[in-house]
Amino acid sequence: MSGKFFLYVAVTILVIWAMDSVNINQIFKKNRVIQARVFYFLLGISLIYLVTNFIMDLFTSGKIF
Repeated sequence: MSGKFFLYVAVTILVIWAMDSVNINQIFKKNRVIQARVFYFLLGISLIYLVTNFIMDLFTSGKIF
């Protein structure tokens, strides 16, 4: 398996851990549970994708250290 797969797994764990600290219930309207869950899911997927690609680009560019 490629290194990108393991990076996705590691970043997924990190994003879930970080998003758990946010009290997202205060942001959404009452009785909009499904919409809040969909937003939370899409936000998590977006963060996972962006962070993983940022780390991969950082290491493949060869311009660090």
